[in-house]
Amino acid sequence: MRGHDWINTCLPDELILEILRRVDSKANHDSCSLVCKRWLALERLSRTILRIGASGSPDLFVKLLAQRFVNVKAVHIDERLSISLPVKVGKRRRRDENSLTSFKLHYAADKSGSEGEDCESFCLTDAGVTAVADGFSKLEKLSLIWCSNVTSLGIISLAQKCSFLKSLDLQGCYIGDQGLAVVGKCCKQLEDLNLRFCESLTDAGLVDLATGCGKSLKSLGVAACARITDKSLEAVGSHCKSLEALSLDSEFIRNQGIITIAQGCPLLKVLKLQCISVTDEALIAVGVSCLSLEMLALYSFQQFTNKGLFSIGKGCKKLKNLTLSDCNFLNDKGLEAIATGCTELTHLEVNGCHNIGTIGLESVGKSCPRLTELALLYCQRIGNFALHEVGRGCKYLQALHLVDCSSIGDEAICSIAKGCRNLKKLHIRRCYEVGNKGIIAVGEHCHSLTELSLRFCDRLQDEALIAIGQGCPLQHLNVSGCNQIGDAGIIAIARGCPQLTYLDASVLQNLGDMALAELGEGCPLLKDIVISHCHRITDIGLSHLVKNCQMLESCHMVYCPGITAAGVATMVTSCPNIKKVLVEKWKVSPRTKRRAGSVLSYLCVDL
Repeated sequence: MRGHDWINTCLPDELILEILRRVDSKANHDSCSLVCKRWLALERLSRTILRIGASGSPDLFVKLLAQRFVNVKAVHIDERLSISLPVKVGKRRRRDENSLTSFKLHYAADKSGSEGEDCESFCLTDAGVTAVADGFSKLEKLSLIWCSNVTSLGIISLAQKCSFLKSLDLQGCYIGDQGLAVVGKCCKQLEDLNLRFCESLTDAGLVDLATGCGKSLKSLGVAACARITDKSLEAVGSHCKSLEALSLDSEFIRNQGIITIAQGCPLLKVLKLQCISVTDEALIAVGVSCLSLEMLALYSFQQFTNKGLFSIGKGCKKLKNLTLSDCNFLNDKGLEAIATGCTELTHLEVNGCHNIGTIGLESVGKSCPRLTELALLYCQRIGNFALHEVGRGCKYLQALHLVDCSSIGDEAICSIAKGCRNLKKLHIRRCYEVGNKGIIAVGEHCHSLTELSLRFCDRLQDEALIAIGQGCPLQHLNVSGCNQIGDAGIIAIARGCPQLTYLDASVLQNLGDMALAELGEGCPLLKDIVISHCHRITDIGLSHLVKNCQMLESCHMVYCPGITAAGVATMVTSCPNIKKVLVEKWKVSPRTKRRAGSVLSYLCVDL
């Protein structure tokens, strides 16, 4: 029968609920809830995750959400995000809408209080955390990011009422030892705990937690906690035998704490350390005891040498991901020990280790055939021949990042292009020896490349982008500061890369309206574009761009003297999905500001 509601007539609640659980995005969830009253009720039952901001009286807002969504298992509250209340003023409003409107008006009326009270009303407090505990009885995961007004009182209430909690992120919360001790006592299933920037914690709290729920704990993060010392790590090493991931950032942690962790946590797979007081002795213990280690990140170590890496290479045969950042006493021999010992390596980042050069990276190319991602940042001593070996030996490489590597040029990029034909991401910044020859080789050989960033490589010309446009299905392109690139190169991209969604063409002095017109014709999926400091672009080019790029969401166009208030108005009125336009304030007319003030962003300094 025409117009008959077969879905609601034939399908039971259980089946519709299962379908709604498989809906992927929040926007689709919201659309489903608008179909009918039955779907609204079922959609609320299907929601298991909530992400909200901690501003705009979040304590009361959490209570309202708890009344609506009773099956929520994960709540993410981030004080850096703002709340957008679902209030629409119209002729017909249901009871929920009226309650939310009255809540908003009541809040606005209360703003006449003292400045301190007004500030607190914008932040989640212990009352809000208690509302979370009371309202979400099935809670398993809670994130409280930078909720600095949350104290031990709120965490105690949470721990006592949410005994099934498995993940707790307290980054930036001002909780004390008492709160953490109750978490250890009540949350016996806790697996993941983040205590970054919890400055009021001491060893007493972390020791009590490790003693209470150490058997279940699998992941722990501690950073900027000045009163956490080796005593806490000794407790973790003694009680947390199932620990798999540890992240530490502290100048007060020394060798003994790391050694105890290594010896007491044999299942450790992920270890991230930024501890300037730790030496080779601790890293040797990791190599001897942590035989399941898969990821190791070492930041700003000034007191250990190759000895630690020798131990890692000898013992950690399962290592797949290695980051070495600002470790000035490491050299080629240390990296060679890793390469020859950890042949399963898939990800390698070397950042600012000035004594690591060509020979060290050559050994990676020869010994690590499974390498899929390589990042070299500020590595002045690594030359072309190193990447020649990587291109010859690492056939599965998919991502290459090069930043300020002054000894790497076209020869290296050609070797990568010819040897690593599965390359999908290539990011190069301020490598001044890279020119047309290398990028043309990429266009000829890397037909899976979807992301290309060539920032401030001033030897590049249009010929390079023409080759890319002919050979690579780009979705993301950044050629900011490549000042020899002009219309011809961008036109080739527009004609050859119809899937392009992001383009940064800022600081291109030779780029004009013709290129924007071609982008409008050839790249209908474009969402984000940056054309700041492009002096030859005018309102005419902008109008051609927006005519067909209806999916455009953001546009940065400061310091473009050819773009006037008329061009800004064209941008905000022609793109239905526009969310952000960065422009000089004086170019925005009063009418444009009235119509699209929420999407306009200005420079910090008026021009």
